[in-house]
Amino acid sequence: MVARPATVPRAAWRRPSPRRVRALRERLRGLYGVPVMAPHEDPLAELVLTVLSQSTNDRNRDVAFLRLRERFGDWAAVRDAPVAEIEDAIRPGGLHVQKSRRIKAILEALPDDLDLAWMREAPVEEARAALCALPGVGRKTAACVLLFSYARRDVPVDTHVSRVGTRLGLLRPGAALDPELHDAMLALTPRGAELELHVNLLRHGRRTCHAQRPACRACALRRMCPGRQA
Repeated sequence: MVARPATVPRAAWRRPSPRRVRALRERLRGLYGVPVMAPHEDPLAELVLTVLSQSTNDRNRDVAFLRLRERFGDWAAVRDAPVAEIEDAIRPGGLHVQKSRRIKAILEALPDDLDLAWMREAPVEEARAALCALPGVGRKTAACVLLFSYARRDVPVDTHVSRVGTRLGLLRPGAALDPELHDAMLALTPRGAELELHVNLLRHGRRTCHAQRPACRACALRRMCPGRQA
């Protein structure tokens, strides 16, 4: 078992300097490059996809998403379908009972036209608040919708980003995911680097900085990491 970093009280925490953030970002870019992903401008699809991604891998998430689209054709049909039919469609994604109810509740809470295109130009805070007011939607899901759909300034903090960011000293150990970690991640991310820093921290978490057995001895960030294992 890997010990968690000791919780640091808010009063004792010091945010990383821009110089340190820049150095870590450059090292990550050297490892993984600069990700390029054009905004797809389909916020409702991103919203559903992010719900389906919870507690499963990308392959199972994508299978569940494609089955949902193939069975119902459009999101209005999903909204109006019996929840048992939604459950059956997304079964390969895992947690299909909980996720089917959440997806249906979200779609029912939206305006009848299911149009989220206004978020392209609206103030980020307004769009984020509207998303977080939906049933079961938190900051990570809202950030995924805003960043991947419209390249708006937000940074999703998932388990990988949270773990790697904490071990590297970017995020306060013991901080709550919502809203502190998201606020902190957004504050330290240079404007225009939201996608890059999110994706590269996630990649490092998946490939090297694992939850239980981090490959510290082989890690290219070892010398910069206060959370490295002996």
